[in-house]
Amino acid sequence: MRDKHTLKAWSEGFLGRAIYKLREINKKYDIIKKKDKVLDLGCYPGSWVQYLLNLDCKVYGVDVKKVEGLKFKFINKDVYDNSLFEEIGGDFDAVVSDLAPNTTGIKDLDQERSLDLCYRALEIAKKVLKKNGNLVVKIFDNNRLNEYVKEVRKNFKQVRIFKPNVSKKKSKEIYIVCKSKF
Repeated sequence: MRDKHTLKAWSEGFLGRAIYKLREINKKYDIIKKKDKVLDLGCYPGSWVQYLLNLDCKVYGVDVKKVEGLKFKFINKDVYDNSLFEEIGGDFDAVVSDLAPNTTGIKDLDQERSLDLCYRALEIAKKVLKKNGNLVVKIFDNNRLNEYVKEVRKNFKQVRIFKPNVSKKKSKEIYIVCKSKF
């Protein structure tokens, strides 16, 4: 889709409009600092990786679609593949997840798949984040959102729900911003 944010991102050399979402989240919540070790789940096409590299972060990215042309540790796997833990290790300062299911157009099914990916991101974060590490997860707003937020609050000191200004108004995507893992 070639909306104004996509065209702006391309004109600035970014691989996608999502960079503006992560930039806004980080500016508001200060979840990623320079030189942090960050795991990017669902890193394709790579705009979040670009943002993180601009912060001199040590970036690991996981996706089933290959990201090329950027210097970071890319793991070409499905996030449900437990062998990814052997490649990523641990001790991360932050985990960011822009994971989204392949949408079907069936609202309930798409929302459930999104929720499943969010639970997987949380499971991964619990294993690889260091104490006081941070997590950002994209989720499609749904009637089980509060259930997920309640689960996340068991693991983090501060949890916020946030919709970046650059998100499309009709979009159901929101972000759960989690600070300071217990």
